[in-house]
Amino acid sequence: MEFTREIYWNVGHGAWTLVPMYLFALVAIGLLVRGFLQRIAVYKQGLPLNRTDRMGRRIRYMLQNVLLQTKVAEVPWPGLLHGLFFWGFALLFIGTTLIVIQADFTDLLFDVKFLTGSFYKLFSITLDIAGLVCIAMLGGLLVRRYFFAPEGLPTKNDDAIMHGLLLIILVTGFIIEGCRIAVTELGTPLAIWSPVGLVMAKFLSGMGEGGLLAMHKVTWWFHLSLVMTFFILIPLTKFRHIFTTSSNYLFADLGPKNKLVNIDLENEEADTFGANNIKQMTWKDIFDADACTLCKRCQDRCPAWNTDKPLSPMKVVVQLGEVAFANQDANLIDTIGRDVLWACTTCRACQEICPAKIEHIGKIIEIRRSLVLMEGEFPGDEVMTAMEATEVNGNPLGIGYAERGDWAVDLGIKTLSEDADVDVLYFVGCYASFDKRNIAVAKSFIKLCQAAGVKVGILGKEEKCCGEPMRKMGNEYLYQSVAVENIEVMKSYGVKKVVTTCPHCYNTLEKDFRDLGFEVPVESYTVFLGELIRTGKLRIDARELSCTYHDSCYLGRHNDIYEAPRGLIEAAGGKLVEMDKNRSEAFCCSAGGGRIMAEEKIGERINVKRVKMAVATGAETLLSNCPFCLTMFEDGVKGAGVEESLRPKDIAEILAERIH
Repeated sequence: MEFTREIYWNVGHGAWTLVPMYLFALVAIGLLVRGFLQRIAVYKQGLPLNRTDRMGRRIRYMLQNVLLQTKVAEVPWPGLLHGLFFWGFALLFIGTTLIVIQADFTDLLFDVKFLTGSFYKLFSITLDIAGLVCIAMLGGLLVRRYFFAPEGLPTKNDDAIMHGLLLIILVTGFIIEGCRIAVTELGTPLAIWSPVGLVMAKFLSGMGEGGLLAMHKVTWWFHLSLVMTFFILIPLTKFRHIFTTSSNYLFADLGPKNKLVNIDLENEEADTFGANNIKQMTWKDIFDADACTLCKRCQDRCPAWNTDKPLSPMKVVVQLGEVAFANQDANLIDTIGRDVLWACTTCRACQEICPAKIEHIGKIIEIRRSLVLMEGEFPGDEVMTAMEATEVNGNPLGIGYAERGDWAVDLGIKTLSEDADVDVLYFVGCYASFDKRNIAVAKSFIKLCQAAGVKVGILGKEEKCCGEPMRKMGNEYLYQSVAVENIEVMKSYGVKKVVTTCPHCYNTLEKDFRDLGFEVPVESYTVFLGELIRTGKLRIDARELSCTYHDSCYLGRHNDIYEAPRGLIEAAGGKLVEMDKNRSEAFCCSAGGGRIMAEEKIGERINVKRVKMAVATGAETLLSNCPFCLTMFEDGVKGAGVEESLRPKDIAEILAERIH
């Protein structure tokens, strides 16, 4: 027998079938397009943002994530369910397309059939298995959402519509196949190539041929109407993420990671800075709300949310979407809430895990800019004091700028004003310049450089805060002021290379300063020292050390530097015990986003929670590479009452103790 089947069996292939079918399809597709055009009109109300550069790279990234479900699979269990459902549904869509191509084009116009023989057998069994996988995965997702829903997972009417409609489409497809097989293939070798349909056929075979024919025809038209309804509902429900999430990979930020938009503060035509109205956000900020699948992965990773702060990154994105589509005159600050906006540490955990490539941090900072620049608000008086101190003395600690280089007086290094012929400029940062605990880190770094024969210089009193905490708090004006001064000073000395022991300084100099004309290479000390050790210029004696390591957010997630610090720890002889949350999943210390200047008044202290994670490893030393982190951990061990069992140290300190 020929291995194929009659397409449009029992429903006919004449005008009475094709005309209403294609008319229905045209109406459905027309409504789908109309729905998206209406949404695109809303996106366009946002400010322009170029996300069409490097299109080849963008297309490759989109295809990788859509076809391979790479980002979705980063959370294994629900990611696997979603991925298998996607692949199964994609195969069903391809199979249906092939049927239409043969029946209504190649066979109808050219008498050419390709769904025959071995290809048909492969085609038939693939679609049966794909349909079964889709039903199973959809069932798993349904059970997870409605019976074992993780805390905080939002469930709306859209979810019920999506699950119900897709499930009915899949089941009616197998009923149609079962009726056909029961009448035409039962007992033949062809039936085994449709295993799920065969089971359904045996179940339905007792109805008799008349009943099967009637059920087949009614179910066929019902199934078609459900599929067309599915298309119509896509732009009106969460189904839209089929297109919007896929498109968001195309519009993804290609880097540098979380590099903020530079405000032109000299623009005399600008009457506002920052965003307090949805039209002051970019089109991408609005589009992100449509791409959000409400999976709550961002919320699960957020250190603020996990310590009982009111910030949910997911909710912020959703609220912006609600404002854009339902209440465009709404005040964004009042809608989202001040405590929510100030709680963000800009740690990037939300963006790193988001399967839809939504950009949360920029939205929050843009609204903070409005709070600070337009309304003069800060999260507390202590932040206002730190801002004023930076304006006067160039640092948020309030210490006179003339004392900035005092820590280095006895170390045999000079400021560039004394000798600009150096191998590297050490951009010290505020905490390593003025804070007693972090001065020890700066001295350790200088000691290591001297041991390696590297000539280091500093700016001393000419160095100012890099401005990162101020910028992340929304004070763009103060950031640009100190940034420009730093850049001009470094240019005047012809600096060839900058190294810093602060990830926040590194991130700012390496990324943000570029917009202001800074072109000098910048390195984190973890990379710089690693190269000195690798080339034999710096020799370290490995001595046993029980330790765990904290990936600072701005070295790790913001700059993907994970292995260099671990290489230094290994060179020092450290026996590293990783915390459960490490590398890209590391828990924040609480000081990012300008929070180093602010008191933590709501919920559990983030630094204490992180210290407890370190204690759980049983390690004696908590290593970090950031002055903000070290400061937070010195406070955190006291808050957790573990001063006697856990000692925070910087990697530079343990290396300096082991110089050969």
